[in-house]
Amino acid sequence: MILTLAVSTAALAFGVLMPLRWGLPGFLNAAVTLFLAQFVLHSALGFEGSSIEESLLLFNGSWSAYLGFNAQITYRAFALPLLLLSAPLVWRLSKARKVWQRAACRAEVRSH
Repeated sequence: MILTLAVSTAALAFGVLMPLRWGLPGFLNAAVTLFLAQFVLHSALGFEGSSIEESLLLFNGSWSAYLGFNAQITYRAFALPLLLLSAPLVWRLSKARKVWQRAACRAEVRSH
């Protein structure tokens, strides 16, 4: 739970502070970065707080099974960070669009 809150806080900070000119590529970059950070932390912390060696014993020594399990856990826990990343960014983009529309309308009126 603490990990999800930490990644959610980072996602909210990314959503608020990311420059609008980065647009969709910036959003996708931030989402991938947050997902990978959460995945690495889930994997490094072990299964239910146990060590990596003990966690691998639960998965019969299979790194692929262990990493696949952690990818699935991360995928399920990523909804809140993704929402907190996208909501402020979409809100800021909609406000910027209105400003751009007003500016275009004023420029059109001045040209006539």
